[in-house]
Amino acid sequence: MSIYTHESMISSHESGIWSRLADTLQVWLQRYQSRRELAKYSERELHDVGLSWSDVAHEASKPFWRA
Repeated sequence: MSIYTHESMISSHESGIWSRLADTLQVWLQRYQSRRELAKYSERELHDVGLSWSDVAHEASKPFWRA
C-alpha cells in the first residue's frame, strides 16, 4: 500500500468521525433549545399542540443527550 493511499484512508476516516461528531452536537443543541422553548409555552399554546404541563415537565427534565 502506498503512503498516499494510506494517508487518504486515514483522512477519510477522520473526516467521517468529525462529521458524525458535528451531527451529534447539532442534534444535542436542537434538543436543548427545543426543550427550553417548550418550557416557555403558555397553557393555551400547550393545549393547541396537545400537550400538558406534565408532558412538558417530563420532557424538560431530560438531559440534552437523551432523546
